[in-house]
Amino acid sequence: MATRSTRRQFIQTATTGGTLLGIGGLSFLSRLPRVSADEARLDPKLVQFQPEIEPLVRLIEETPRNKVLEKIASQIHAGTSYREILGALLLAGVRNVQPRPSVGFKFHAVLVVNSAHLASLNSPESDRWLPIFWAIDNFKSSQADESKNSGWRMKPVEEDRVPSATHARQAFIEAMENWDQEAVDAAVAGLARHAGANEIFELFYRFGSRDYRSIGHKAIFVANSCRTLQSIGWRYAEPVLRSLAYALVNHTGEPNPAKSDLGPDHSWRVNQELAAEIPKNWLEGKLSESATNDLLATLRSGTNDDASAKAAELLAAGVSPQSVWDAVFVGAGELLMRQPGIIGLHSLTTANAIHYAFQASGNDKTRRFLLLQACSFLPMFQQSAKGRGKLQDRTVDDLSAVALQRGDATGAPAEIFADVSGNRMRAAGKIRAYLDSGGDPRELINTAQRLIFLKGRDSHDYKFSSAVLEDYYHVSPQWRDRFLATSVFNLKGSGDRDSGVVERTRAALDS
Repeated sequence: MATRSTRRQFIQTATTGGTLLGIGGLSFLSRLPRVSADEARLDPKLVQFQPEIEPLVRLIEETPRNKVLEKIASQIHAGTSYREILGALLLAGVRNVQPRPSVGFKFHAVLVVNSAHLASLNSPESDRWLPIFWAIDNFKSSQADESKNSGWRMKPVEEDRVPSATHARQAFIEAMENWDQEAVDAAVAGLARHAGANEIFELFYRFGSRDYRSIGHKAIFVANSCRTLQSIGWRYAEPVLRSLAYALVNHTGEPNPAKSDLGPDHSWRVNQELAAEIPKNWLEGKLSESATNDLLATLRSGTNDDASAKAAELLAAGVSPQSVWDAVFVGAGELLMRQPGIIGLHSLTTANAIHYAFQASGNDKTRRFLLLQACSFLPMFQQSAKGRGKLQDRTVDDLSAVALQRGDATGAPAEIFADVSGNRMRAAGKIRAYLDSGGDPRELINTAQRLIFLKGRDSHDYKFSSAVLEDYYHVSPQWRDRFLATSVFNLKGSGDRDSGVVERTRAALDS
């Protein structure tokens, strides 16, 4: 009787790119079901992927939700790599789920892929498949929703409209500025075939942050698609970039923004001009906690124009861009604390996405613009939050330390995340006490991540946790403990209900 590998042995083999197949010819293939000519034939009405990835994408697409995890586990047992699974998942998403009528909702199946990947990278080897299996199950839900409501699937590009290498860049810029969906689709295909990744994403960084529609999901899609393509390989870029461009020109239910003066586009127009006025030595400024407090006050009570004007003023006065980013991150965390829920968490995930673009961009003009847009977006998030109800009257300065029951850091993460399920304000205070006493923030971050795996039930759980736990290290030391404390207002507590996907994943991996 053949012995069965343990789950740990299986995961160690899979995550190192190994194979569970022995050496000895191809006779084992005779034990696999034959694939008919009809099954192998591709639908000419659908965009097609490279031959090496298409069968895996189709397996994810065509397998029923209640069997897909087991099918994927079998593929991994047979030697399919983590990177191949990740790539197939992203491609299945862009082919089957459209970013309409909003770049959100069901489209989170695409947006969450990079967040799940980041969660995997930040996990122990024994846990790394869990986020990806969760994301596959989540995709099946969105796929069913899309199929039921619209039946949309990505079609091949109109080849006769694809511009040449010489004209693709300008064609793309003009199509984006005119919000011309068909022209954008053809132009971005030309870009994908002829331009380099850095050149292409320099354009997307700007256009992804130009408007406030879909509460930041456009910027999030830009950052997440860029990061995932870096992991799975640029050869899969064209369909991903087509989906991305399609998302960025979404303005469902409105007149053409190129011919209108609409609120979501206001900061795009203002901040392009304001960015040009920032001194050339703006990157040489000094850290200033008082400047961060000054900008925080503006972000709380000012307009989007006030926010970017204050940021530009501080930069001109010699304040470091890091102090501006500190205000953006802490201000977003404070908004979540004042009104836990969908708006506050998106203020944080959007800040994470724009900050990623800011770090990745090599264009000084673009970087100035992105920083100002990040500031302008926060007052707009506040207005959106007020439309959903009253904001609680508290700030990050109210997050005073709350004594731990044990009086020291031993066992503190467990105590803190027990409180997250019942009293988030108390949990936030205990984080302050834990970190003030020299507690290791990595223990908190690892505990938070593990609880997302066990308790996460929504794309936002993964998107939010991956963003905020990453951004802890993007905030200056004098602010980051308060920033991390605000995260508990959307993290999972140990008393929350478990996700059913975890048990399905375990069963699939052990089968």
